[in-house]
Amino acid sequence: MEKVDSNTPIALLTVRQLQEVLGLAQETQKKEVKEESPKKYVYGLAGIRKLFNISHATAQRYKDTILADAVSQQGRIIIVDVEKAMELFQKK
Repeated sequence: MEKVDSNTPIALLTVRQLQEVLGLAQETQKKEVKEESPKKYVYGLAGIRKLFNISHATAQRYKDTILADAVSQQGRIIIVDVEKAMELFQKK
């Protein structure tokens, strides 16, 4: 079997060689996707309370001060990016 490299024309590949080449490309893409972990969020003051094990008043104070950059609020809906919140909390 011939060695297949990036300069080999597709027309000269056998079906198996083409499958191997495509399979390797797909595995590489899957690994890249797996490495990117999905973002985790907590919702509301209850989410902040559970995340940091604090009281309601303290959660409100954290939301308005320390965690302000990790919080997005639309009306009564509060969403907190956990990774960013933990990073901000550790800096404080």
